[in-house]
Amino acid sequence: MKIADLYTRSGLTLSVEFFAPKTDKGDENLLSEIEIIKQVNPGYCSVTYGAGGSTRDKTVDMVGRIHRQCGLEVMGHLTVVGQSKAEARAVLDAFKQRGIVNLLALGGDPPQGMTDWRPHPDGFHYAAELVREAVARGGFSIAVAGFPEVHPRAVSRASDLGYLKEKVEAGADAIITQLFFDNDDYYRYVEDVRRLGVKVPIVPGVLPILSASQVRRFTALCQAKIPPQLDAVLAKVEQDDAAAVEAGIDYATRQCEGLIKFGVPGLHFYSLNKSYSLRAICKNLGL
Repeated sequence: MKIADLYTRSGLTLSVEFFAPKTDKGDENLLSEIEIIKQVNPGYCSVTYGAGGSTRDKTVDMVGRIHRQCGLEVMGHLTVVGQSKAEARAVLDAFKQRGIVNLLALGGDPPQGMTDWRPHPDGFHYAAELVREAVARGGFSIAVAGFPEVHPRAVSRASDLGYLKEKVEAGADAIITQLFFDNDDYYRYVEDVRRLGVKVPIVPGVLPILSASQVRRFTALCQAKIPPQLDAVLAKVEQDDAAAVEAGIDYATRQCEGLIKFGVPGLHFYSLNKSYSLRAICKNLGL
């Protein structure tokens, strides 16, 4: 089912993001975790593309494998950075050949070690161009990224919102947000986006914390803030990852409760290929 249709259904649509493992053992571990995650009945899952398109082939293969073996609706990620237009079109063709109809079109992160974002000299320059390409090829339902705390490379909040509107006008059916830990950032973002006349679903991205050091590293990379209430929690579990997981479940549960009360169309979990926290959060929420 296309995401454009999933979000028209009544009730809350859950979705789960995975990253493409680098080894055969990692593949098997992920497929085992997916069998557990299926118990919460996600509407779809997605598979990341890696910085600079570094896991392109693994992503395409894993997307097809999940769709074929696990019986889940899958969204493939595709980025602008790190590839030519011909390579991006080849990925679109590969998704279509595997029966994948859902796509997350992204600008993408630069490869590891490169600080400046630079498009491929023969590639697309913006995610909106990628959306237009996928729409022109037909058959895809496309989501794009949204940034409640403003994209790290944006010159201003207004320009960032303008790029988002352009992506939706190009044909995007839904917006999935970057991770955030203060729901007020999401609520303000929704108000700003709706003020532009953008009406597609805006799905909040939720990261269950697995360790204090990890969440500090992630937020530094994407320039998301750690609010004082979360910083206080992390300070208590800096050296105890098991306690951090449980604290993360509690924090994410309360965060999701607020989002559900606000009326979100769905919850998109950044699972980090782990099922434990996701299942616990869904159980706490009665999902």
